[in-house]
Amino acid sequence: MSELLKVSFAGIEFENPITTASGTFGSGMEYSEFTDIARLGAVTTKGVADHPWEGNPTPRVAETPSGMLNAIGLQNPGVKTFINRDLPFLKEMGAKVIVNVCGHSEEEYVNVVKRLAKDDVRDDIALLEINISCPNVKEGGIAFGQKPEMAEAITKAVKREAAQPVVMKLSPNVTDITEMAKAVETGGADGISLINTITGMKIDINRKKILLANQTGGLSGPAIHPVAVRMVYQVSHAVELPIIGMGGVQSVDDALELMMAGATMVAVGTANFYHPTITTEIIDGMERYVTENGLDSINDIIGCV
Repeated sequence: MSELLKVSFAGIEFENPITTASGTFGSGMEYSEFTDIARLGAVTTKGVADHPWEGNPTPRVAETPSGMLNAIGLQNPGVKTFINRDLPFLKEMGAKVIVNVCGHSEEEYVNVVKRLAKDDVRDDIALLEINISCPNVKEGGIAFGQKPEMAEAITKAVKREAAQPVVMKLSPNVTDITEMAKAVETGGADGISLINTITGMKIDINRKKILLANQTGGLSGPAIHPVAVRMVYQVSHAVELPIIGMGGVQSVDDALELMMAGATMVAVGTANFYHPTITTEIIDGMERYVTENGLDSINDIIGCV
């Protein structure tokens, strides 16, 4: 792999800046028939909880102009199955692994983080990405990522138990994204991941019915890309932490834009559903960009605007 694309994130070296957005790539197994997942900077897994989650009732996905809505509900088989099935597969394939962690309470998050810190798996995981968009059942369903004090508290709790660097995944559904970024920085986070999906709704006008069973869902895809660029830029100027940028990336230009806004790494999400080789194509495009523009490395463009 090219030295031109190597980046360092929270003290961990990656062969290139491209990873996958959680929930859009499974844990790699589903996409291994279409693309060489070892070529990715990392594979970010779907959410892993301390016990299996069934997810939301169907229908759970709806197409929208320039994007899609999903209300999957973080369906996953739990940390035990992840360790026994998915992690060995990723290791065998030669992929670097970022584990997305979800939970409904501080205790649930910490349970997963403690299990991933044990000697049998800790060295197989590069980073932990903590999804704080999950509803906190003990706070009446308020997401950890909607109040700075809650975000800071969950960050501290996770950091106390983590063996890997901790990246807090922020929700854009807040008044001021920089407040949330500063809160997780104060809590001891090693990095930030943003943006998660934007809350939306779709109505079937013929049936006069809300299309998703959950009523609302997360809007992703190219429709949210300008919002992601703006938030990555704001956060990069508000805190000292490295950023994994995401939101509507469907081309090398989109990925480069997020890096110029301040992201060190970029996650590709919704585009994987309709273009399963997009991640490696973006990597190839990045290498061409660096070479054609006479740069020493891709790091030269991070936060350059």
